[in-house]
Amino acid sequence: MTVQIDPQRVKALRDDYRNQQVRWGFIWALWCAVLWGAWYVPGEAIYFEAPFATMLETTGDFLLAAAVITTLNAVAVLLAMFVWVATLGKMGEYQRTMRQVKISRWFAGGAVCGGPMAIFGTFLAIGYLGAAFGAVAALLYPIVGSIAAKVWYHENITRRAAMGIGVVVLGGVVIFAPGILAEMTGAGDGAWLGYLGGAMAMFGWGLEGAIAGRALDVSDPDVGLTIRFTAEVFYWVVLVTPVLLLVNGERVAGVFADALSNPINLLWLGLMGLTFGFCYVAWYKSFPLIGVGRGQAIAALYGPFAVIWLTIFTLELPAANFLLGGLLAVVGSFIMYTEKRDVLEVIRAVPAAKTATGAARTGGQR
Repeated sequence: MTVQIDPQRVKALRDDYRNQQVRWGFIWALWCAVLWGAWYVPGEAIYFEAPFATMLETTGDFLLAAAVITTLNAVAVLLAMFVWVATLGKMGEYQRTMRQVKISRWFAGGAVCGGPMAIFGTFLAIGYLGAAFGAVAALLYPIVGSIAAKVWYHENITRRAAMGIGVVVLGGVVIFAPGILAEMTGAGDGAWLGYLGGAMAMFGWGLEGAIAGRALDVSDPDVGLTIRFTAEVFYWVVLVTPVLLLVNGERVAGVFADALSNPINLLWLGLMGLTFGFCYVAWYKSFPLIGVGRGQAIAALYGPFAVIWLTIFTLELPAANFLLGGLLAVVGSFIMYTEKRDVLEVIRAVPAAKTATGAARTGGQR
């Protein structure tokens, strides 16, 4: 008996499946933006609690405070992720993927960029210049992510995407230039570490998305994210904390103890773990569906959401150049990846060299 296959029916099913993928990719990226923006509220509030409120006078104390907060944030997110993965019944998959070094190494590499680079940089920016600056400065990260994805695994950058990159760069100039010029001319308030932190966040999150994207096509996003934060906690606890002990002595243990003995800090850390953990869940889930560049571009809406959340809780609007620069960055992100349907269909290209090699191996047959 011969089974007749209707090509039009197959094409319709394929198009419907792809439409569902794209739709859910954008939904996940949008949820990432909402939760990511909310994370900046507890991320700034914890600086006003003991012991951190008294550690902002000298550069050394400030760096120690930022390092301790980043470490505790990583632990809080990891605990939230363990609960999440256990609830989904994926702990076995977590252990199996961890043992697959060819996969887990990419998440460990992403953790270097996302943790000691991006998240630590963000806490530097928040502490020196406020959460609003920390939020809008990192809005430039889709540029880094899209270029890295193009170089590493050939995600398409169209003419429209290049135009969007130009608009995002203009937004970055509006955000950074006034403060940097003031610092260079001696008219600033010595907050150059804050601007450095904003740049670290931009490059760190852009590179993390591109690095983690290498493994997300062949692994579960929930599991991969948990491995990523396992690696970050390892970096901070096993590698960075001993260095802090060498520089600051027994005081480091006292800062950790004082931070964890303050019940308000535990509340802020719990909120940080939930908002940041599940924003990362949504972020990682969007990458295999719509690509790293598009996932990052839509998630860049976290900037306006951060401004909204911060305005609600602090009743203060950020500086005008932050608002204008953030608006330009978001507009540029949408220009980059609000593509036509046929462009979204193919988000990764096969390098010509690999195509030629494959054809040679198969004798030119498919």
